[in-house]
Amino acid sequence: MLPPILRLLATPLPLPLVQGMAQASLTHILREHPGLFDRLGTFAARPIAISPTDAPFDFTLVLARRSVRVTRRGATPPAYATRICGPIVLLLALAEGRLDGDAEFFGRHISIEGDMETALALRNAAESIPLDFVRDLAPPWRWAQRPGQAVLGAVRRSLLEREGVPCN
Repeated sequence: MLPPILRLLATPLPLPLVQGMAQASLTHILREHPGLFDRLGTFAARPIAISPTDAPFDFTLVLARRSVRVTRRGATPPAYATRICGPIVLLLALAEGRLDGDAEFFGRHISIEGDMETALALRNAAESIPLDFVRDLAPPWRWAQRPGQAVLGAVRRSLLEREGVPCN
C-alpha cells in the first residue's frame, strides 16, 4: 500500500501536472523499450486502464497512440478494453517482472476486468522487456541521474519491503 502521507501529498496535485508527468514517463519508456509494440501486436490499440487502488489517480493507456490519460479516482474513466486494479506498488512490481501476475490475480491482490486477452498480451509484453522504473524514470540530466536513481531506488526498496516483495 502507498503510505498515507504520499497519498495525501499526491491528492491535491493539479491534474495537468500529473498528466504531463505521466505522458513524459510513458514517452520515455516507449522510446527506451520499442520492442513492447512488437509483443503487443494489435492489442497495442486497445485502451488499458491502470487503477491503483491506493492512489488518487487512474491511468488509461493506448500504447499504439503512445498516450496516457489521467483521471482522478472516482471520476468517469475513459472507455477501456481491460482494467487492472491493485495497490500501486504491486502494479509497478508486476510491470517490472518482480511478481508473478497469475499468483497476484488468483491471490486476489489485483483484479482484472474486461478483455483477458489484452491483459495477457500486456503481461507477456512486459515480461519480454527489461523494465526498471528507477533506471527508466531517473532524471535525464547526467549530473542528476545517479542521485535521482539513488532516491528512486530507496523509495522503491522501502515500498516493496512494506509489501514483502523481494527487491534486488
